[in-house]
Amino acid sequence: MSPTLPRCFAATATAFVLLAVPAGAPAATANPAGKGCDPIDPAACLLPFPNDSFTVADAATGTGRRLKFAASEMPRNAKGTPIDPRPYAKLDGFSPGSVILAKVPGLDTPGAMRRTDPVGLSDISRFSRTDAPVLVLDTATGKRWPVWAELDVNAANARDRLLEIHPAKNLAEGRRYVVVLRDLRRADGSAIRAGRAFAALRDGRRHSARYDRIFRSLKRAHVKRDRSLFLAWDFTVASEQSLTGRMLHIRNDAFAQLGDRNLADLKVEGRSPAFAVSQVEDFTPEQNPHIARRVTGTITVPCYLDRPGCPPGSRFHYARTGDFLPSQLPGNTYAAPLVCVIPRAASATAPARVALYGHGLLGSTNEVNAGNVALMADEHDFVFCATNWIGMSSEDIPNAISVLGDLSGMPSIADRLQQGMLDALYLGRAMIHPGGLVSDPAFQQGGSPLIDTGRLYYDGNSQGGVMGGALTPFAPDYTRAVLGVPGMNYGVLLPRSSDFDTYSKIVYPAYPDQLERPLVLDIAQILWDRGEADGVAAHMTRAPLPGTPAHEVLLQTAFGDHQVTTFQADVEARTIGASMHQPALAPGRSPQHHPFWGIPAITSYPFAGSAMVVWDSGPARVGAPPLTDTPNRSGADPHEDPRATPAARTQKSEFLKPDGMVVDACGGAPCQSIPAP
Repeated sequence: MSPTLPRCFAATATAFVLLAVPAGAPAATANPAGKGCDPIDPAACLLPFPNDSFTVADAATGTGRRLKFAASEMPRNAKGTPIDPRPYAKLDGFSPGSVILAKVPGLDTPGAMRRTDPVGLSDISRFSRTDAPVLVLDTATGKRWPVWAELDVNAANARDRLLEIHPAKNLAEGRRYVVVLRDLRRADGSAIRAGRAFAALRDGRRHSARYDRIFRSLKRAHVKRDRSLFLAWDFTVASEQSLTGRMLHIRNDAFAQLGDRNLADLKVEGRSPAFAVSQVEDFTPEQNPHIARRVTGTITVPCYLDRPGCPPGSRFHYARTGDFLPSQLPGNTYAAPLVCVIPRAASATAPARVALYGHGLLGSTNEVNAGNVALMADEHDFVFCATNWIGMSSEDIPNAISVLGDLSGMPSIADRLQQGMLDALYLGRAMIHPGGLVSDPAFQQGGSPLIDTGRLYYDGNSQGGVMGGALTPFAPDYTRAVLGVPGMNYGVLLPRSSDFDTYSKIVYPAYPDQLERPLVLDIAQILWDRGEADGVAAHMTRAPLPGTPAHEVLLQTAFGDHQVTTFQADVEARTIGASMHQPALAPGRSPQHHPFWGIPAITSYPFAGSAMVVWDSGPARVGAPPLTDTPNRSGADPHEDPRATPAARTQKSEFLKPDGMVVDACGGAPCQSIPAP
């Protein structure tokens, strides 16, 4: 998920593992039969997951429910420390991208999956077939939700393999869903019977108001309540307020400090954020053929974290215990770094468009100096400015290592990511404000502006594509964004990423119970949703958030990407309502029977709207991705190829205009990644 993984990471990670996990440490797990656990799946306390058994009624929330985990129920690391349940207590539901998890004894081998034949990633269209054994029902509509099912093949033993059910597009905010498992078969074809606890509910020997409601939902969906029904349960997805309220609050408060209170009208009001230029470097053509000047400095941003200066490891500050919305400690600000590159194409007579640039995983502003960024800047006259994605930047590596060893620290990533998003929004405002960067001689030529402050845009790659999807729904100053090699939902992205080879050296020894590892990631994702695209994708292009303009996005994916699985970009495209370039791939290139199911084709160009374009480096360079929860490892990694392809850069440039459109850069054929020499 990053063009260059920091070299220090692997060594630091190894050192942390040696310190954090004692030799011979036992696999400490939550009590699968303890008080408060759901008896319908005794494999681990919180299974099945997500699950309204771990919520309580709360009329004050958007959903009428609130998460309630106990420390005794939570997975434990190798030191026996449970994940801290307190940060979840303010939330009113589960992630809209939740991986639905259950342990089905007998349905834990490839042979059993073939016999049972649930909808798989190979053909998502089969989710709606009449006899589908795995269903997810939207109780608001009574209709099935598109999903696919798979086994966690990362678990070495069948006894540790969970059934994973993935939404093919994110679940709707605030909705209740019922999961149904029925007609399950072992590899020999024999039926898998329900456990005693659920069978008693199914057969009417036990009753509860919750299950009465669940069975009414099954009846409405024409699901039989007979011996073929192995398991059913329900869960509630978090509301818009629960998912977006914190970030909206700090954005609104910070921009009000500038004197701007109407962020939906695209008018630049009030003052520019304070900034300082610390270094201006002018380059000769021999030193840099594409970049004429690099400007380095800082921008001052209100800090809503609990330590002065927003350092790594800090979390949101709350004025009172139990508050939902964070607040700023008096006078607490953050000097966010900024780096801008000004191309040779920019001049007083041809001022450059301005765009925020988003860097890759655990990277920094230094990525704005990359060769592909310089080419994009000079070919299409852009000034790119970057700040760090704090929370997941190079300076956060030690804290990230600590959190992977004990996920109780997850708020320090999720909260700091939101502060980082605010930093980017403040930088964007300074880029287009008449009293902002353009007022400094570093952004002038002979006293005239080198930058066009009329519009702001966004362009990011890898983590910059993931985080750009999180930033865009909150952005008041740009309406068009390009997300390069994007995806969403880190809980799903990580096991499918070659980058996880490094991170697994930390998290696997820390959480040695293979059965609980998917559960651990799913729990972390509930908080991660605050600071990445998964939690806000519903508002990226549709249903703009309060006080926010509508947006359009262009997703450019790399087929067979080793670092960011394109299957999660497909989920993102379905969720945001994007259309896509067709033909996307050459015939037979995809391992799926119906590639890109549910994503409508663009029928004519230029296209006005959000879109996804697949760029393929070709079978001679990269193989097709596996249909399992593992990384693609075949051939070379095409992760950086789209941004290095001139046609893809032209497509980005045409989209990033005031009246931008998606153009066919591939002549009616599948798009090929052909990096310039």
